[in-house]
Amino acid sequence: MPSALPEGDPVPTDGSLPTSALAELGTKPFAFYVHVPFCRVRCGYCDFNTYTAEELGPGVSRASYADQAVAEVRLARRVLGERDLPVDTVFLGGGTPTLLPPEDLGRVLRAIDDEFGLAPHAEVTTEANPDSVDRSYLERLREAGYTRVSFGVQSAVPHVLAVLDRTHDPLRVPGVVEAARAAGFEQASLDLIYGTPGESNDDWEQTLEAALACAPDHVSAYSLIVEDGTALARRVRRGELAMPDDDDLADKYVQADERLVGAGLGWYEVSNWARDDAARCRHNLGYWAGADWWGIGPGAHSHVGGVRWWNVKHPAAYAGRLAEGVTPAHAREVLDAGTRRVERVLLEVRLRSGLPVDILDDDARGALPGLVADGLVEDRDDRVVLTLRGRLLADGVVHRLLT
Repeated sequence: MPSALPEGDPVPTDGSLPTSALAELGTKPFAFYVHVPFCRVRCGYCDFNTYTAEELGPGVSRASYADQAVAEVRLARRVLGERDLPVDTVFLGGGTPTLLPPEDLGRVLRAIDDEFGLAPHAEVTTEANPDSVDRSYLERLREAGYTRVSFGVQSAVPHVLAVLDRTHDPLRVPGVVEAARAAGFEQASLDLIYGTPGESNDDWEQTLEAALACAPDHVSAYSLIVEDGTALARRVRRGELAMPDDDDLADKYVQADERLVGAGLGWYEVSNWARDDAARCRHNLGYWAGADWWGIGPGAHSHVGGVRWWNVKHPAAYAGRLAEGVTPAHAREVLDAGTRRVERVLLEVRLRSGLPVDILDDDARGALPGLVADGLVEDRDDRVVLTLRGRLLADGVVHRLLT
């Protein structure tokens, strides 16, 4: 099961925020993340807060989930006040949001629009498994106001998908991407994973080839991480599968970058490539740039004006709190200036636009010449920008900037 929530400071039962946090609202883009915690099958590598039907227990139903999400949207309006706060992006993740009817996903989006208003040209994304949608579903979802769909493809190779416990047929992927285009979605994105035990370079090349054959607007490619508590971790611990090898992961990252860039997709964050600026995921860019967002759903995290909080994890506990008229927040923390600066370094250094040198302290600036000499970063117009080698060693770059 997913790991336990961190502890933090108590949250008032009405969810109210410090005045200092509310004072910052509107100075940065504002977004909603909606967590839909339902899956047909639990993938062996996944430690997200998700539940199959058998794991939900009594009193929890997919059928009532949209009502609960709408209730939390209305709670957000009460907490944030009647200030003008148009929503720039909405992102539905999970789990598999498209296990819910498109009409339910539309109701959640309408509630956000009714309570806050969607900004002109708002980006509205949902994740989807290739086997959870068809053309009719995608047409209804587009009519409901969704503009972008991100398909969880992971691999095009059956034996790799089997290790990951993914159940979709990779041959369905081109059809659902084409269906999304026919339905009028502005962007279609594909999520890939590399480094699965038993995946060869040829396997990864086959996945990249299949992904590019779909002419996606955006591709995310993530190295496999063996998370504690997952079925995959247990198989590795028993010696049934090998732990992913760092050199192999680096080789496959370079392989992906070469193929994606060669096909006209440019990197804009370490694990993300887009056809052009318009195809970049604006919602995720908001996370990396320290924007404000409200997270809806069990276990969802939020951030407003330097205050971060997270909801109770189980859908039954989440539903119960909303039914009682109290916040579903489990705990929160108020970030001090030092922590906020550290997080800026951690996140913004991963962006192609780079990290402004002027936010670095003297020690970090002193580390820059060494990082440049080692071929890890470039100093472009007083911004720290990772080289390809630096992207491979991004965690090490951050460590040298912060110690």
